[in-house]
Amino acid sequence: MAELTHLDAEGRATMVDVGPKPETVRVAVARGEVRMAPETLATLRSGRVPKGDVWAAARIAGIMAAKKTPELVPLCHALLLDQVALEFEIDEAHSRVVITATVRCTGKTGVEMEALTAVSVAALTIYDMAKALERTMTIGPIYLVAKEGGRSGAWRRPEGPEGEGKA
Repeated sequence: MAELTHLDAEGRATMVDVGPKPETVRVAVARGEVRMAPETLATLRSGRVPKGDVWAAARIAGIMAAKKTPELVPLCHALLLDQVALEFEIDEAHSRVVITATVRCTGKTGVEMEALTAVSVAALTIYDMAKALERTMTIGPIYLVAKEGGRSGAWRRPEGPEGEGKA
């Protein structure tokens, strides 16, 4: 089992000292989904959601959330993010919107939490924008797909929801 880096010798929560670590390019990709009724998905696709542009609102919310991750998740380091990109895929076969966030920085620690936070808040925003159409939408799963950089190098999810990582 890996050493718990966020605990000190007495078992108290502590922030990891990344000062001695070298800066490297860090990239993380996270994915999640919002499942909904086919009628709700069709309305999102048409752009006729009463609250406005769902995709613009969710994209901006995801970007803002990534930038605010250290304010939301205890012990996360504040990072100067180089890029936060969100993509939305309408999957009619499974009646869902698939959200993918890619976050990149040059820094001393990874951006996995930022990518996961971006997906989470983008999903919440889609729910908020469409809740007048349907309150039974379901958010999740949300998971890390891949990360690059740092001492541990590249990692890709070997297998996940809906066959993620098999390709």
